[in-house]
Amino acid sequence: MTERIAVIDEQGEIQYVNDRWSSYGHDNGSNIQHNWLGINYINECENASVRGDVTSKSAINGISNVINKNMATFHLEYPCHSPEKIQWFIMTVTPLEINETIYCVISHQDITERKLAEDTVKSLARIDWLTDIPNRRTFNTFIHEEWKRCARLNTPMSLAFIDIDHFKLLNDTYGHHYGDTCLTKVGELLKGFVKRPTDMCARYGGEEFVLVWGNTSLEQSTKLVEKVLQEITSLNMPNNKSPTSDFLTVSIGVAEMLPDRANSASELIVNADRKLYKSKISGRNRVEN
Repeated sequence: MTERIAVIDEQGEIQYVNDRWSSYGHDNGSNIQHNWLGINYINECENASVRGDVTSKSAINGISNVINKNMATFHLEYPCHSPEKIQWFIMTVTPLEINETIYCVISHQDITERKLAEDTVKSLARIDWLTDIPNRRTFNTFIHEEWKRCARLNTPMSLAFIDIDHFKLLNDTYGHHYGDTCLTKVGELLKGFVKRPTDMCARYGGEEFVLVWGNTSLEQSTKLVEKVLQEITSLNMPNNKSPTSDFLTVSIGVAEMLPDRANSASELIVNADRKLYKSKISGRNRVEN
């Protein structure tokens, strides 16, 4: 049996624990040195809450609701991490009636493997499968959150659109495998321009990428994207049928706004997109701000 199981009475006093419960407490430094019988589990939860355990209050409320028949069962998923190990458990509280006396069965089951798998799936849903950088959905969430943060702090926000020049021609000339390689190389390069939690690079769609910098002026962001332009050119990825250059190039549009209640992140996106369009019609392989 992998669950840790205890039975408590209506006052919270432990009447029974299985071997797994006892051994887990011993292995994790519990101060309780005997078999737990007579210990008040609710009091132990209250003590844990005083020490800063934020889930203990929820556990106490859940146990009380089951004892008082306000809930048929109670479930609580909670972390129990240590510096050496990540662990997740689910606590289940169910009623037990013996000779008209109400008890509660409390079990704790290790769900670490499931939680880690769920986290992996969530992470994959946020990342573009090809370039291994955030996808458009993640970008949409990030930019609106960062917009609100910059509005609170009254600091500027910059956004740049980066579009690979003549990408369809590149695919037609070299094949889609080479096109994917170019996208991957650009995504990898853009990661080097994300240094802070307030920054993000993402694949916006197709051959288009985006860079976001919180608390960053147009002057600062322009210098950054000019370096992006140079480094992408320095990749020396052939595109010899391109009318712009024999090598891979990009067009970049960058814009800045000071977030407030009168505007929105959508306006910044539109402004940067307009600058990108101007960069394209002005000859490509350039930055427009």
